[in-house]
Amino acid sequence: MMTTDSIDTAAPPQQRSIPDVVAGVRRAFAAGRTRPVEWRRAQLKALSAMVRENETRIAEALATDLGRKPFEAWLADVASLVAEAEDAAKHVGKWTKRRYRLLERSQLPGRGWVEYEPYGTVLVIGAWNFPFALTLGPLVGVLAAGNAVVLKPSELAPASSALMAELVARYLDPDAIAVVEGDGAVSQELIAQGFDKLCFTGGTEIGRRVYEAAAPHLTPVTLELGGKSPVIVASDADADVEVAAKRIAWTKLINSGQICIAPDYVLADKAVSDRLVSEIKKSIEHFRSQDRGGMRIVNERHFNRLTAAIAATKGNVALGGGSDAAALTIEPTVVVDPDPAEPLMTDEIFGPILPIVTVANLDEAINFVNSRPKPLAAYLFTKAKATRERVITGVPAGGMLVNHLIFQFATAKLPFGGVGPSGIGAYHGKYGFEEFSHRKSVLTKPTRPD
Repeated sequence: MMTTDSIDTAAPPQQRSIPDVVAGVRRAFAAGRTRPVEWRRAQLKALSAMVRENETRIAEALATDLGRKPFEAWLADVASLVAEAEDAAKHVGKWTKRRYRLLERSQLPGRGWVEYEPYGTVLVIGAWNFPFALTLGPLVGVLAAGNAVVLKPSELAPASSALMAELVARYLDPDAIAVVEGDGAVSQELIAQGFDKLCFTGGTEIGRRVYEAAAPHLTPVTLELGGKSPVIVASDADADVEVAAKRIAWTKLINSGQICIAPDYVLADKAVSDRLVSEIKKSIEHFRSQDRGGMRIVNERHFNRLTAAIAATKGNVALGGGSDAAALTIEPTVVVDPDPAEPLMTDEIFGPILPIVTVANLDEAINFVNSRPKPLAAYLFTKAKATRERVITGVPAGGMLVNHLIFQFATAKLPFGGVGPSGIGAYHGKYGFEEFSHRKSVLTKPTRPD
């Protein structure tokens, strides 16, 4: 835990006005507090320790907010966050070094390089579905880049938000890192302060509003949004249908399907579609054999949206479909061949409902995906290299994973982000450091010869 030695932060952020909180972290940045590599490394190590040492409390908060099981809490909100913070602490010194460039003859004599410069004061607005990973995850890149920061967790996960506010104040530098809790109005007031950089994680429609609110200040934004992430399952000769079914079912059940990179719908080759539906049903029943009832939905609004989509479907409900309004739970549901124009196929689902659409061949699957907005993730199950390369080069998406799902989020070695309606910018590992750094060009020349 850092101590304060230059700025009066005796009152916690929640007892200070938003302008005062933002002014405080700005003073810390202006004083040069966050620039030394030693400070960045210390904060990253403290962040890792904060999550590791409070894993049980984090799991309890996630159970309260989302009904999540301890293993899912560890997998989604703890393990990858700790690993990324430790990786950044290890490499941040190397990342900050100048990148020298060989100049053209016309520029000689002279020397040029890229200087990685922190933006200044950054606002991170997190999401409720993975409140720690999607609020503290971007913080890794923010700290590695040497910025001061205000974190605004989602009010839809109140236990997680309160725990985050408590732990950040205890473990991290309170002069340069503050947590502000509250609803959408608080987010709007924060954005209105005119930060040097903004990172928002959430739905596409809210992302548009955040972008609009940032525009008057010309605040550069990183938007991690969503979209309808497809899964293409190739013909029987190309894909292991049983493995595909197990992996699709398992990932769709995590956090009740409330994941921005969850499999939103499946495009199954007609040669394997019947078998795939059968295997997915079998896998869901197996994974849920020890559970009773439906799966928890975050709030009444989302519950009503999902149950309305099930009621409106023209497809065949092959599994599930039941719900409990009092408990806000919905059974894992498989819908076969819904109408492409119905809500299940036009809106991001964000729940335990899986549409499976039969397609004639790979061309039809690719054309179906490309006729819709670019997704945050695209998935493919195939054993054939030619099929793999065709989909990788033919389907635009924020990221792609072949023969599994969602694990592309858990590595610090690849950038994570969207494209078009699914997001702007990308982070994780070195890419997070670069996302929250300004790449300043520097050119020096001698005074002689003149």
